[in-house]
Amino acid sequence: MPKAIELLLTENVENLGIVGDVVKVRCGYARNFLLPRELATEPSAERIAALAERRAEAERQLAALRQSREQMVEKLEGFEITLERSCNDQGLLYGSVTQQDIADALGESGFEVRDRDVRLGQTIKRVESYEVLIKPEQDLEATIKLWVVSDRPLDLDNEEEAEEPAGEADAEGAEADAQTEDAPEAEATA
Repeated sequence: MPKAIELLLTENVENLGIVGDVVKVRCGYARNFLLPRELATEPSAERIAALAERRAEAERQLAALRQSREQMVEKLEGFEITLERSCNDQGLLYGSVTQQDIADALGESGFEVRDRDVRLGQTIKRVESYEVLIKPEQDLEATIKLWVVSDRPLDLDNEEEAEEPAGEADAEGAEADAQTEDAPEAEATA
């Protein structure tokens, strides 16, 4: 049995091809996905000719989609969004910011971004700013600035200042203890 077979696509299949393409796919993919969903059929000259008009329409739609994505990428470059999340006193989020969260926030701002177009290089679990890559197509990408802020005021600076005086007070207390220890010795020798 052959490992791959050729099929004629009757519908657009993402990451595979558009209507009218003759593609070579693995037997299992054809048997379990393409053929049961009637996304592909056996290729023949008559079927290819019959799908020519639908193919031309699909190419026009893809060209329009490509043009809109190029315009979106131009507008997205340097765009900033802010997400408000719950966190503890150290700025650690109780959950994390996901690709879906960022895609939803961009959607509310008027951009048609799918969650798989958002490329996160790291897990977002802290209150701070991040650079996020948006890549709607292989050769189109934009970088946006994501600000993750707390839903309540954090006293990060006050906690650090509160720790410093306590440390200074301990040092002063240690000096005072040392002086009191020296004092009885001085009295005993006198």
